[in-house]
Amino acid sequence: MINKKVNSVAEALQGIEDGMTIMLGGFGLCGIPENSIAELVQKGTTNLTCISNNAGVDDFGLGLLLQKRQIKKMISSYVGENAEFERQMLSGELEVELTPQGTLAEKCRAAQAGIPAFFTPAGYGTEVAEGKETREFNGKMHVMELAYKADFSIVKAWKGDEAGNLIFKGTARNFNAVMAGGAKITIAEVEGLVPAGTLNPNEIHIPGIMVQRIFQGEKFEKRIEQRTVRQK
Repeated sequence: MINKKVNSVAEALQGIEDGMTIMLGGFGLCGIPENSIAELVQKGTTNLTCISNNAGVDDFGLGLLLQKRQIKKMISSYVGENAEFERQMLSGELEVELTPQGTLAEKCRAAQAGIPAFFTPAGYGTEVAEGKETREFNGKMHVMELAYKADFSIVKAWKGDEAGNLIFKGTARNFNAVMAGGAKITIAEVEGLVPAGTLNPNEIHIPGIMVQRIFQGEKFEKRIEQRTVRQK
């Protein structure tokens, strides 16, 4: 069994260069690869195209890369809680491709499965469909969407083993599951890294064949975007 373990986040991110396209798992601040994003900020990698559901918040997650102007283009489903993302989009500083959330997920999953394109009814008759092939199925019009092509996919998991098998926890599974294996190289950042053969095979969400590098993350903040509490 191939050992996919690398010893640090710096080693895991080797080969990521300016101008590349990167998938990043997470939804808001839930299940984001915190260590990897911090390392990209530290490396100063620029002109990135980032495929992610949204861009976190102003001072955390992908918001840190936006602050440093390291992202050239965001491919997302919504702006979310990030005021800087909104500002850069409206000012024209940042190229933004807004995509229906289900379509974004399926474009990742199609890349993971090796499917070049698919048809969806989402977006037909709107700006989303401009310039794309359309076709009728069962009396309903559909838009053809192409699978994403990314250089790297960076995902976050709860547990993983040295062979690259991954287990996600709760809603932190989100886009991580469909992005694993969706790029030329997939990097997994995990909270707990164990020897191969330790995980229960029936509990594994992503098999190690989808992952090329895996490392033990540290000091996860796991911030909460919006906290709602009961009035006293």
